[in-house]
Amino acid sequence: MKKIVSCVCAAAMALSLSACSKKEADTRPLGEMRGISASELIAEMGTGWNLGNTMDSEEGGETGWGNPVTTKEMIDEVHRAGFDTLRIPTTWKNSIGEAPDYTVDGEWLKRVEDIIGYALENDMYVILNTHHETDWIKPQYEGLDNVKTKFAALWTQIAEYFKDYGDHLIFEGLNEPRIIGGANEWNGGTEEGRDCLNQLNDVFVKTVRATGGNNETRTLLITTFAAQPVASGVNALTIPDDKYVGVSIHAYTPYRFTYDSVGESWNTAVFDDSCASEIDALFASLNEAFISKGIPVIITEYGCVSKMIDKTWYISNTEEAAKWAKHYVSAAEKYGIPCVWWDNGYHKSGNELFGIFNRSELTWYEPEVVTAIMEAINS
Repeated sequence: MKKIVSCVCAAAMALSLSACSKKEADTRPLGEMRGISASELIAEMGTGWNLGNTMDSEEGGETGWGNPVTTKEMIDEVHRAGFDTLRIPTTWKNSIGEAPDYTVDGEWLKRVEDIIGYALENDMYVILNTHHETDWIKPQYEGLDNVKTKFAALWTQIAEYFKDYGDHLIFEGLNEPRIIGGANEWNGGTEEGRDCLNQLNDVFVKTVRATGGNNETRTLLITTFAAQPVASGVNALTIPDDKYVGVSIHAYTPYRFTYDSVGESWNTAVFDDSCASEIDALFASLNEAFISKGIPVIITEYGCVSKMIDKTWYISNTEEAAKWAKHYVSAAEKYGIPCVWWDNGYHKSGNELFGIFNRSELTWYEPEVVTAIMEAINS
């Protein structure tokens, strides 16, 4: 009962935001709701790109982590290159007011809406999520009721604000939900953590559905503990009886190739048969757990970093990275799983060099990788 009441209260306080949004409805590319299932919609999404380290910056707003202000020209170029899906990782914790209302800042919502519009004008699909909220969204029994109340208030306001948008707008409830520093943080968590995550996923789905209108049939994405594809998390995930729900997974596979750890014996800059085998096993396991049961899956984050060899930047070991990307996306395509490249804008400097697109110059740092991705989805 507490959960239902909190959702209703949050819905009421969001009406003014929703009304403001509706006034501009005739100027926005809203799109239509076709009533298609999550499986049908996800099958249309092609391949995607993340606007990383931007709206998800934890301090300093949109440019707080060193990326430029997002422009329509950037998203136009991403689409021109062949990407049909844009994921907008968005951190909300700095834009939420205090209890009991937890009011979301209207200017922040409007800026998110602007970027969504850039993509929808290109007839792209857009994934909007809650990102970097792990300091308050904790899948643990202690304090869980309070987390649910705030989480429901947040998603009520987001859902109300974007209610009029068509089915090209997709909501993703959580990003890598976990206990930072907790047991098995990246390996399925604990039984308590997995149970609490199922409860949070349930709050997300029911909260969005309760706002009605287009949100009754909007595609929603839930995820496993830390969004990882490990068996303990996958097997424990509760899937709602809702044909408009899919599963979001993050898979930087194999880790020894996709991340940079210079000098470590396990690290490699070469894509070989063992790397290919790990990728094949990943998607076979996702097929067994979800796809074969009619549950759609999307990889909302994947990618590989630029490698540093002997303290010299070797531009993403481009030829090997292209081989990896082509095999990865081809393996996913076999099962109808779209993949969304994690691009944080960092290419030769910064933390975790996943950048393949130069947002300032509107050019591609790694055109060979982009070509490999497009060859894979078009083969």
